[in-house]
Amino acid sequence: MSFSKRILEGFVDMHVHAGPSVAVRRVDADEMMEMAGEAGYRAFLVKDHYFPTMMGTRMITEHHSKNGCQCFGGLALNRSVGLFNVYAVDAACNMGAKTIYMPTVSCVNHIVGHSGGHKFVGSGDSSVVDNGIKYVDEAGKLNPAAEEVIAFIANKHPEVVLCTGHGYAHEVDAVVRKAAELGVKKICVNHPHFLVNATYEQMREWADLGAYIELNAAVFSSVAKSGTCPDEMAGKILETIPTEKIVLDSDLGQKINVDPITGMLQFINLLADKFGVTEEQINLMGKKTPAMLLGLD
Repeated sequence: MSFSKRILEGFVDMHVHAGPSVAVRRVDADEMMEMAGEAGYRAFLVKDHYFPTMMGTRMITEHHSKNGCQCFGGLALNRSVGLFNVYAVDAACNMGAKTIYMPTVSCVNHIVGHSGGHKFVGSGDSSVVDNGIKYVDEAGKLNPAAEEVIAFIANKHPEVVLCTGHGYAHEVDAVVRKAAELGVKKICVNHPHFLVNATYEQMREWADLGAYIELNAAVFSSVAKSGTCPDEMAGKILETIPTEKIVLDSDLGQKINVDPITGMLQFINLLADKFGVTEEQINLMGKKTPAMLLGLD
C-alpha cells in the first residue's frame, strides 16, 4: 500500500539539513518552511554540523511560518564551536535550541569513514584541518568535558534532546549509558545503522535504557543518491526496536539528493510497501514521538 502526500500532514522532521551552511544545500531554511508548510508539516528541525541554527530558525518561525508550521534548531559540538563547550551549550539552550549533538564531523570515526576519496556530502571547504576527537579513552572512560555537557543538560535543560552524533559505537554506548545514569530525559541515537555501525543488539540495549533510535531516509540507497544502506537494514530495525522508541526523519537537504519532503514520502512508502508499516506506526514514529521530544505536546 502506498500513501499519498496526505500522510505528511502533521509530520515532525527532527533532522533536516537546510541552508545556509558551509556545505551547499538543496534548500535553505526559508524554502524548507515554504515546502513543509505546503505539505502540512507541523514542524521541522534544522541541523548544521558547523554552526548553531536556532537563531535563523526562530526568525523564520516568527516571521515566515506557513500554515502554522514551526522551525527549530540546535547545536552540534564540533571543533568549530569548541567541542564540549558547556558555555556554548548554555547559550544555545537559552536561545531555544531543541537539540544538542555530540560531535559529528569532528569525530575520528566520521573522518576515517569519509577518507580515501569518500567525501562527506554534508561537509564544506575548510582552511583548517580537523584531525578528529575520540571522546572515550582506552579504558572506556568518557571524556570529562563530555560528561560535563551531559550533566549540564540533565540538570539545567531536561527539555533538550541529547543526540549522540557520529562517534564509534562504543563512544555512543558510553554517552547513552552516562546520560541514562545522570537522568537525561531525552536521548536520541543518530543513525546507528550508518557510520556508527552499531549492532542491532546494541540498538535494542540503548532503547531499553530509554534512548530513541533514529531511522533516517537519507542513508538508504533506494531514497538518496548518497545513501549506502540496503533497505533490509530498515526492516531489521523495525523488527528489533519497539515502534514507540523509533524516530522517523529525513536527514535530507544535501545538494545531490531529493528534497526533504519528496524523500520523506518516498521513504515512508518504502517502509509501507516492503515491510508493512502502517499509518498508525508512521504517525507514532514521525509525528507523535518527535513532537514529544521537541516539547510540542
